[in-house]
Amino acid sequence: MENKNLILATGRRKTSVAQVRLMQGGTGKMTVNSKELKDYFGNTPRLAAVINSPFDLAKDQKFDCIVKVEGGGVSSQAGAIRHGISRAIASLGPSFRSSMKKAGFLTRDSRMVERKKYGQPKARKRFQFSKR
Repeated sequence: MENKNLILATGRRKTSVAQVRLMQGGTGKMTVNSKELKDYFGNTPRLAAVINSPFDLAKDQKFDCIVKVEGGGVSSQAGAIRHGISRAIASLGPSFRSSMKKAGFLTRDSRMVERKKYGQPKARKRFQFSKR
């Protein structure tokens, strides 16, 4: 039951990890954690635009997409899904890779939450200083 049109990729953003399976020659159907895209992310067009942006660069191709994502919040998960889809599409050939690279979709966003330090209420905030 091996499918030659199946492409596997992993995307990451903050603490979210997305495992992406792309099937070439599909109908454009997208499933996230066994739910439709709109059911999982709700009616937020910004997140849908983030996730579908790699497909806009691969205009002539149609893909079915199955995603398993965990960790982080909804925005972080959307970024991880975009990263995974971009990596999968980039593996199809150099023309796809160059368009994904030019858009900046292949770069792993390394920004993470800064850790809380002892003697402070938050990562950078200090307790109030009293001179007298």
